[in-house]
Amino acid sequence: MIRPIVHMPLMLARAAEPATPKDVEVGHDLLDTLAAHRSECVGMAANMIGVNKSAIVFAQGEGARVMFNPAIVKRAQPFDTEEGCLSLAGTRPTRRYKRITVRYQDFDFVWREEDFTGWTAQIIQHEVDHTKGILI
Repeated sequence: MIRPIVHMPLMLARAAEPATPKDVEVGHDLLDTLAAHRSECVGMAANMIGVNKSAIVFAQGEGARVMFNPAIVKRAQPFDTEEGCLSLAGTRPTRRYKRITVRYQDFDFVWREEDFTGWTAQIIQHEVDHTKGILI
């Protein structure tokens, strides 16, 4: 289901609660909502669609992937950049890392660990910040 995008900083600034297998539908809603905004957005977190759960979606190639309870466990090669957000107007400076390792749960709630680089790593970092209530 495509959900409306949240623009209220107070809602976005709350740290997310852990996702559970009961939250699988949130993952599907994230996929649907990202697809509906694909021309203007490359990732989103559940709080951006009004759900305070630790779940993100990000564009990868022609498709998109969902992660539940993502945590960045390794970072390398810091760089400074500016980012925008579908939920907030304008851009803001931030520090990101070119290489990251993420521990997360998939749609079956099996724990995985995976390395990401470049643009995909940057998107994931932005969305993981959302799960922590960090506004960029």
